[in-house]
Amino acid sequence: MSALHQFLPVLEPGAIGAHSLEVQRLCHELGLASEIYAEEVRPVWHGRGRTLKEFRGRGDDVLLYHVAIGSGVADFVAGRVEPLVVDHHNITPASYFAEWEPDVVHGIAWGRQQLARLAGRTTLGLADSGFNRGELEALGYGRTAVAPILLDTSTFERAVDEAALERLGGRGRAWLFVGRVAPHKGQHDLIKAFAAYRRVYDGDAVLRIVGASSADRYVAALHDLVSALQLDDAVDITGGVSDGELAAHYRAADVFVCVSEHEGFCVPLLEAMHHRLPIVAYGSTAVPETLGAGGLCLPGKSPTTVAAAVDRVLRDPALQRALADAGERRLADFDLSVTRATWRAAIESVVA
Repeated sequence: MSALHQFLPVLEPGAIGAHSLEVQRLCHELGLASEIYAEEVRPVWHGRGRTLKEFRGRGDDVLLYHVAIGSGVADFVAGRVEPLVVDHHNITPASYFAEWEPDVVHGIAWGRQQLARLAGRTTLGLADSGFNRGELEALGYGRTAVAPILLDTSTFERAVDEAALERLGGRGRAWLFVGRVAPHKGQHDLIKAFAAYRRVYDGDAVLRIVGASSADRYVAALHDLVSALQLDDAVDITGGVSDGELAAHYRAADVFVCVSEHEGFCVPLLEAMHHRLPIVAYGSTAVPETLGAGGLCLPGKSPTTVAAAVDRVLRDPALQRALADAGERRLADFDLSVTRATWRAAIESVVA
């Protein structure tokens, strides 16, 4: 076999898009032809991938399909004869969106059905985490392995928007969460925990929730919750921000707090480690695996539990430094020199 071609619904900037480019680079270093095919290639990445209709495969190629949502691409690769590798990046359970965004439920349910149907067609099932690997095994995938997402952690270093940093400064202790605003990310529980922290420990603290929306009605409900708790002057739900503004948010923060209920990996944990922020996180799904010893992992996420844990961290400078050091060590486990070796072995096992 002389080629490994990748397939995904949309090729665009983001964790999965960057990962697919790193996989392609590794394939080229191994002497394999490798193209990336998608139903849609975003204009900003024009030339980095090809449309699905351009694929002209041979029976001895290997196909690699990236799973994250339902897509016609899954049906396309299911109908091919070439050996198939599935890379499972996580699909959020549809139940999280049923109340907020019913239109999203179809794509999620479709994706999970396709993931199950591909089990018998797949030569190797790869997963970002042991949690995702467990899902593959439960669906009947015979041969599986954990291969963490290929991520150039140096890209976390961005030039700070100094005007944004100045705007964010001068207030109390700052909680930060970065990630999509969506029901399974638990931002409603984060706001409740922050309210408890303000009442008991620090009435001047601020909370910043940074990230684009995946459920607009959920975002509206979060704003209502903030107002009901009389926290309008203390909680900022920013939406999407520029790279410079994101860097400013990390620089201005004192602690990264995550109470998400469903994560297949959780890249923002690594970004917080890069910025040497102490991390307090609820240990759900893949979070303990990604976090490792790089932060404080909680067995529960009641508001008082989270608030007390954050207070414990923020009133102890030595603990803050210890957690920042631990995060820096954990981040090294996801350096490309480490993760590329895992991916190299996986690729060689299917093309040999």
